[in-house]
Amino acid sequence: MGPTNKEPKNLQQWQEYLIALHPTEIDLGLERVRVVYERLNIQSSALKIVVGGTNGKGSTCAILESILLAAGYKVGVYSSPHLVSFNERFRINGSLASDDEVCAHLAAVEALRGDTSLTFFEHTTLAAFHLFAESDLDVWILEIGLGGRLDAVNLIDGDCSVLTQIDVDHQEYLSGDREQIGAEKAAIFRPGRPAICADSAPPQSVLEYAEQISAPLWLMDRDFSYFADMQQWQYRGPHRRRSALPFPALRGANQLPNAATALAVLDALSERLVVPMQDIKQGLLNVHLEGRFQVLPGQPTVILDVGHNPHALSSFAYNLQQMPTTGRTIAVVGMLKDKEVVSALRPLMGHIDLWLCATISGSRGLDAQALSNYVKEAYATAENPAINQSGKNAAQRPTVRPRAIAAKPKEPEILCFDSVTEAFDAAQRFGTVNDKIAVFGSFMTVGPVLAHTKMGKVA
Repeated sequence: MGPTNKEPKNLQQWQEYLIALHPTEIDLGLERVRVVYERLNIQSSALKIVVGGTNGKGSTCAILESILLAAGYKVGVYSSPHLVSFNERFRINGSLASDDEVCAHLAAVEALRGDTSLTFFEHTTLAAFHLFAESDLDVWILEIGLGGRLDAVNLIDGDCSVLTQIDVDHQEYLSGDREQIGAEKAAIFRPGRPAICADSAPPQSVLEYAEQISAPLWLMDRDFSYFADMQQWQYRGPHRRRSALPFPALRGANQLPNAATALAVLDALSERLVVPMQDIKQGLLNVHLEGRFQVLPGQPTVILDVGHNPHALSSFAYNLQQMPTTGRTIAVVGMLKDKEVVSALRPLMGHIDLWLCATISGSRGLDAQALSNYVKEAYATAENPAINQSGKNAAQRPTVRPRAIAAKPKEPEILCFDSVTEAFDAAQRFGTVNDKIAVFGSFMTVGPVLAHTKMGKVA
């Protein structure tokens, strides 16, 4: 379907139009999107940082953004998916692009699309490139999605490419083991340009690809590292050390590896990016990103986390441990079908007292009853608590290891709900001031709850 004379008039109509435009939500491959990309003739001298991996991408992008803004650079960030507002995918100098701006650049892509069919994500990605190219930016920070090799963001040649932690995820689309997924993700590296890997034990495929294309690879715990005490932390890289650093404003022990990775990027690009120490400190203190172990004000304590795979929920379990309570921990969870649900939930065994399982609508969503069965299966296998059966790296760093389970925990109560907001409302009714409500499992779980709370419905 090509352009029509009924062009959408507002951002909501654009989203509905783009969803209907392509027969499938995810259609990996660069052939179609490259055709339209070349027609757009996007030109920009901005330095481009492409951030891939499984966990920690959004946080790493946000930390880089915050530091570079503190240093006075003009920065654009493209990320997905969004939590509440579609505009979250397009950040210019720390602010969300307006509806009119987003619509204008979606329309620019539509005007040149012709008969080429693009997915929602592909069209959105090209609109982001077009927006950034016309915004006179110094730096583009681009979060890459599924895999990497066949993701539309991979049209861009990064001046520096970043891989965060690597885990098995999106099994429906990225079949294969960690080695195969590592090869897909490493395809964002470019010959002769720095590649930063935050995974201290990456798949061999990542190391081999970097060597094959002569991309200088900086590896966590080999080429750069971090060390922390109770008050501050320090970064050690191949060219410099940075000491007496404040902890990043993002919560969770897993944020230090993300911060160290961001500093490694700055080190690797130091000839083009001058960032004084004071701006690094200020950026770490100012960084903000919703849905990453986000603790909402009020009682009972509400914690939001978009974690949805074994490594991410292992970190989440550890972070929950660091917030002891005299009450219960109530889970509001919804997940997608293309996840390793049982393996993802297993790190939380023994940490949750009441499970409220919610249905996520849409073709990828898992219904509450099926999810409750997965919870039961996770508890049934609790005598062999594999923290991450899909990769060896998840438990290597003690900062992400949940407590050991001495014996199979007693199966808790599990309730099912037709929507995430219904489950969250029930959690608030059931919860006391001493309880914790943990909302996790997907952007599509955290987003509706976050929107719900922003409407003033938190007790």
